[in-house]
Amino acid sequence: MAATAPRDTNLVMSMSDGHTHFFLGTAHERNEKRTWAVIVLCIAMMILEIGGGMLFGSVALVADGLHMSTHAGALLIAALAYTYARKHAHDPRFAFGTGKLGDLAGFTSATILAMIAILIGYEALDHLLHPGDINFTQAIPIAVLGLVVNVASAWLLGGDHHHGHGHDGVHDHDHDHDHDHDHNHDHHSDHKHHHDNNMRAAFMHVLADAAVSVLVIAALVLARAFGWMWMDPLAGLVGAVVIASWAYTLIRDTGAVLLDMNPDMHLSAKMRRIVETEGDVVMDLHLWRLGPGHLGAILSIATSGRRNADFYHGRLAGLAGLSHVTVEVRSGLAD
Repeated sequence: MAATAPRDTNLVMSMSDGHTHFFLGTAHERNEKRTWAVIVLCIAMMILEIGGGMLFGSVALVADGLHMSTHAGALLIAALAYTYARKHAHDPRFAFGTGKLGDLAGFTSATILAMIAILIGYEALDHLLHPGDINFTQAIPIAVLGLVVNVASAWLLGGDHHHGHGHDGVHDHDHDHDHDHDHNHDHHSDHKHHHDNNMRAAFMHVLADAAVSVLVIAALVLARAFGWMWMDPLAGLVGAVVIASWAYTLIRDTGAVLLDMNPDMHLSAKMRRIVETEGDVVMDLHLWRLGPGHLGAILSIATSGRRNADFYHGRLAGLAGLSHVTVEVRSGLAD
């Protein structure tokens, strides 16, 4: 695809002949189906807890059911984002596809997670300052039931995504091994660029609930055995701090993607080294993430030779993750 350019400038728009803007992760549909399955499980559990609590007069059971609804809502955001991104992946109104919609959903879910952490922390402080009686007969089974549901949800979502080492794309490692550090960094960056932040956010909601359940179970057992009533609110405070930390990390990472922050300064420097080996000069370079496993780049190159954009596309073709590259060549400008 060509565009009008200044004199002595050759502008070519895409690294691929097909010029596709489909920048979804290869596990997109699988993650979409898993997220919907977890939502069904959460809603079923929510109805069971709220219905059972109202039937048997258990306020704790109703409260846990309402708590489950907040996570179901957050997971619904993730599922709708997957569905919308897939259906509109080829919509020309999206200049660079819908690959970043998962990051937008992840940012929203992370914000909800932060709010949940604040609420848990507030409740824990209130119970610490104003301790009350605990119905261990109801509380412990509910916490165990919540843990079981969250373990099942984690299994449905798949354990290969939540650590940030998901393999949603194909590994096409760079074979230009300048030295061992470059190769090791490329391997690490390849993992980082394949993060599915939408799935990561969904998993964090499940993991947060599971972590709180574990802490609560331990606290309730100790409180019942030794009379340490302060253990329950303390567990809540610890859980709130842990969840807030996860929320901050997710907000930071998804926010960086949404603001088109350079995801890999090392890769940018390597692109400059590859281009500037024969006296050419990179006048401008932008690198950003288009979606899980996909990076976009724009380069403006000054050269004194007769090399065109295709030449530089060929030089950059071996770099992993570059899915959409725009090259502007300004001939006769380099020294």
